[in-house]
Amino acid sequence: MNLVSACWRPIEKYVQNSADVVDEGQEGLLWFKDIGQHVAGEFSMAVAQANTLVEDQCQVESAGAPLTGIFVGVYDGHGGPEAARFINDHLFHHFQKFALEQRGISADVIRKAFIATEEAFLSLVTNAWPTTPQLASVGSCCLVGVVHEKTLFVANLGDSRAVMGRTIRSTGEIAAVQMSTEHNASMEAVRQELRSLHPDDSQIVVLKHGVWRVKGIIQVSRAIGDVYLKRPEFNREPLNAKFRLPEPLQRPVLTAEPSISAYTLQPNDRFLIFASDGLWEHLSNQEAVDIIHNHPHTGSAKRLVKAALQEAAKKREMRYSDLKKIERGVRRHFHDDITVIVVFLDYDLISKGSSHGSTISVRSGGVS
Repeated sequence: MNLVSACWRPIEKYVQNSADVVDEGQEGLLWFKDIGQHVAGEFSMAVAQANTLVEDQCQVESAGAPLTGIFVGVYDGHGGPEAARFINDHLFHHFQKFALEQRGISADVIRKAFIATEEAFLSLVTNAWPTTPQLASVGSCCLVGVVHEKTLFVANLGDSRAVMGRTIRSTGEIAAVQMSTEHNASMEAVRQELRSLHPDDSQIVVLKHGVWRVKGIIQVSRAIGDVYLKRPEFNREPLNAKFRLPEPLQRPVLTAEPSISAYTLQPNDRFLIFASDGLWEHLSNQEAVDIIHNHPHTGSAKRLVKAALQEAAKKREMRYSDLKKIERGVRRHFHDDITVIVVFLDYDLISKGSSHGSTISVRSGGVS
């Protein structure tokens, strides 16, 4: 357990004005917070590590005015953990800054927070280039959900996903409604977008070993970081040759412009699932929503992670109990890091639109 604990940064948590947050737990390479209270309901979190250094990061924040609800972030890193950690440390602070400046929450506030985080990470990479050039090849998907008053904002870069569990009034059944737009080259619409933006580049998307990849390298078309695919000055030595493109970079291959949507919450909107691609690789939207709907709130995120791990084991014709014995690093051959945050919605509390001064900050992630 001491060895496993070394994989995790201390969980940062502070609670004010009697907000109820239950202590975290850990089972091998699975960290979880079974249940916690936010200003408009409850939440549950869990992270399963597969990589040698966990590359997923996540956070739940509720910090008072002007935000009267909850901020949720899931950051799925690739190439290393540094970009996801950076986002976890900076994005919410940029969000707060712009929200205070504009005296409210809007899609523009969220967009500005994304762009400011991207620019700050670019500055970090630039300063570190002489000594740590590999930072130029590190990036992260970025999924953010904000519940403010009666509005849900969802912003996304990459292939993490937000799914709503909504009760169908006529039947009482639960429906899964995807709330986020994804940017993975496996999707025809994404490939078409890339080709339209790069009409002179026949290699902008390449089918490699049965997987569509941007420039034959990366699966997502939008991310924070990956600056070697955005700035020509980083597509050269001393960056490792396996990352460098053979031809000069004429224009950015990737973008950090998020897809943002706003939705007015309804009384039959029950809960939201925010999760990295590691979950959706093994569970469908409806399967995930059914699992949450058919069980108690407590332990919801952990329950989803375990369901995904059981599916991963089944695909390799092995028992879940044997999968759990596989060490981090080697585990990546069976599944990716998996992060899940489930947010339950109390419409009566949401309608009041007041945080009553409650402040919650819960974050998890790996150490170097």
